[in-house]
Order: sequence, then C-alpha cells, then structure tokens
Amino acid sequence: MNISLPDPMRDYVQARIDDGHYASVSDYVRDLIRRDQGVIHDEGRWLRELDASISEGLAEMHAGGGTDLGEVCDAVLTEIRKARR
Repeated sequence: MNISLPDPMRDYVQARIDDGHYASVSDYVRDLIRRDQGVIHDEGRWLRELDASISEGLAEMHAGGGTDLGEVCDAVLTEIRKARR
C-alpha cells in the first residue's frame, strides 16, 4: 500500500519518528489505524449503552414510573420564584 502526503505532513511524520515516538512510517500509520478503530469501537459502545438507557427509561415510563418533565420544571421554577422573594 502506498500513500502520498504533502510535504508538511511528511515532515511531521518524520519528526515523530526522529523524536523516537515511532520506529517507522509504517509503525506510525498502524498506530493511527489502531486509534481510529478504538474511536469507532468506543462510539459504537456508547451508542449501544445510550439505546439501552433510553429503552430502560421508556419501559419504566410505560410501567407508570418516572416523573413528568413538566412537573419537575414547574417545581424548579416555583423554588426559584420563592428564592427571589
């Protein structure tokens, strides 16, 4: 696999190698790919957890649990108004 980079990017990669952060260009590219895979994996896990949380909240609401957001907001506004007096 061959890639082309503009001179400033090529210089940056070479500086990272020269500083001892990577052994070679291939090492640098492999690290970038691993990091990207990790980001994608983390995003997928976050979305699955969010979906599960939403499903759990909806199930609780349908079972008669939870608190109406409007009621919570009204209560907070009432407390704010009391505090102003």
